[in-house]
Amino acid sequence: MKPALPTRLRWRMVAAVTAATVIAGTVTGIALARSSAPRIGNGVVVIETALGYQGGAAAGTGMVLTPSGEILTNNHVIRGATTIRIVIPGASRSYRAKVVGYDVADDVAVVQAVGASNLRTITTASKVSVGDAVTAVGNAGGTGALTSAPGSVTGLAQAITVSDDQGGAARLTGLIETNANVLPGDSGGPLYNRAGQVVGMDTAGSAAYVSRSSGASDAYAIPIAKALSIVKQIESGKSSARVHVGATPFLGIEIQTVRRFSTGALIVGVAPGGPAASAGLAPGDVITAIDGRAVSSPATIPSLLLAKKPGATVTIAYADSYGSSHSARVKLGSGPAQ
Repeated sequence: MKPALPTRLRWRMVAAVTAATVIAGTVTGIALARSSAPRIGNGVVVIETALGYQGGAAAGTGMVLTPSGEILTNNHVIRGATTIRIVIPGASRSYRAKVVGYDVADDVAVVQAVGASNLRTITTASKVSVGDAVTAVGNAGGTGALTSAPGSVTGLAQAITVSDDQGGAARLTGLIETNANVLPGDSGGPLYNRAGQVVGMDTAGSAAYVSRSSGASDAYAIPIAKALSIVKQIESGKSSARVHVGATPFLGIEIQTVRRFSTGALIVGVAPGGPAASAGLAPGDVITAIDGRAVSSPATIPSLLLAKKPGATVTIAYADSYGSSHSARVKLGSGPAQ
């Protein structure tokens, strides 16, 4: 039989155990408080970009897909951006962002807000019908504040031709048509249904990406299910003929259609110190081929380059302003999204 412990020692042991229990409970309480902290924002963010090579700036909208700051937006919102900033309206929070990947043809892009955490995310619904009440939300006018535009769905599976301020054009299909008053800056923002679920991503609402449609009040949104399917491919890390993942290869030229030849791309500007300038290309030169593949028009060049990685070396065939043929080896840099 073990001797009984002195009363004073027993009380010390009880006190120690009790103190440990209180401390453990306190730590657990802190952990619970942290895990249940309210999410930041409302799932919609403002996107601000600097267009370093064009000497300008642009603004749009994005939707938060993950608490750690994965953001869905239109590709044209980030096109040409040398820096991207994500702002959480009403929360005094902003983050630098990097491009994860994009689909030029479908006008979908994913960016990551660096260092973000505990952000509120959107909820989505794939079902939408003509006549449904909807609300478009976004950074209308690029003011930095979110505004709402109510309306209704007026069409489904619509197709439009859009053009940008650089002379490019694309055909977007399968779109939701609405009479909500979508304005420049709303691009990349959500189209909500009556239940507050996102059914589409507003597009063709930027001054630099304008729809050629018959109705001036028409607006269009990419169905959220289609946008998220592209997001999934980007997240897989696998590039394809349509989807580019990772850093964008950069040649450092401004091009336009050649008037004196039937094919090729005329260089009208060269970024100082960029890959093309370092290889000796200059304004007035006409690019005729890249790695042996003919350049039929300016639109051919992005499609050829996006199959490459920054750091890759390409062979560029070109004719100078006197018509003489040349060839140059160019090491691609890393540049803004196309």
